[in-house]
Amino acid sequence: MAMRECLNLTGIPTTREGIYATNNQFQKAGPKGFHNVKVLNNNNLYVRVDLPGVPDNGVRHRIDAVRKKLVFFSGETPDDGNTKDGVREYSGSAGLGCDCCEITDVDAKMKDGVLRLIVSRVKVKDHDKKCTNTVPPNACQTGRHLEDHPFVVKGRKRAFVGAALPGDGVYFAVDIPGVCGEDVEVFANEHTVKFYAEVKNVYEHDESGRVYLGCVNSRSSSSDPLPSILTQKIAYEAEFGVLKIVIAPRSS
Repeated sequence: MAMRECLNLTGIPTTREGIYATNNQFQKAGPKGFHNVKVLNNNNLYVRVDLPGVPDNGVRHRIDAVRKKLVFFSGETPDDGNTKDGVREYSGSAGLGCDCCEITDVDAKMKDGVLRLIVSRVKVKDHDKKCTNTVPPNACQTGRHLEDHPFVVKGRKRAFVGAALPGDGVYFAVDIPGVCGEDVEVFANEHTVKFYAEVKNVYEHDESGRVYLGCVNSRSSSSDPLPSILTQKIAYEAEFGVLKIVIAPRSS
């Protein structure tokens, strides 16, 4: 039987501007970028960081004890024995770019693959210049080329992975950070699996929800005709901001 591989149908830009969000080729609307930092009305900072696959209780954070300018965070995805995707580890920081303030406290919440931090700060010296925030590169971009996740230190750095499974099956995973598992729809025609995922409960400090839309097909490495997906078994789950789908032949 010919080997089959997953084909990403949405990775090719169709407009001059290219991909709506360079962090995720499947994102069609909502806040772009792997992370965002903004100042709240009370002068605290709101930090959003995408960590797809990390459980709600699987993130760690700490304030830089020396300078009190940065918040360090890290987390990893569970090891479920899936060799096609594997474990991902994240590590990064966000915080202040000024020398007049210090971080006093951090309120961290992890939900559906998104870490949200409320960073409290206090002024410790007078300064004429406006306070700035430390924001890593590759934030909120539109373009023709996808960007690697800047906080991934081990494992997959892109929003999509696809691979052939034994017995002519196909596995793929798509990052959909922020989406609750109940707000994902998956459906199929003869040779294509499509999905739609939407953030319906928008967090109070996010300007809007995100929408993900895409399809994944399978193609043969030979001239053999494709088996119809409708004759195969399709199983999927969406948890911690990652959608995973398995297409496999039905057992006899």
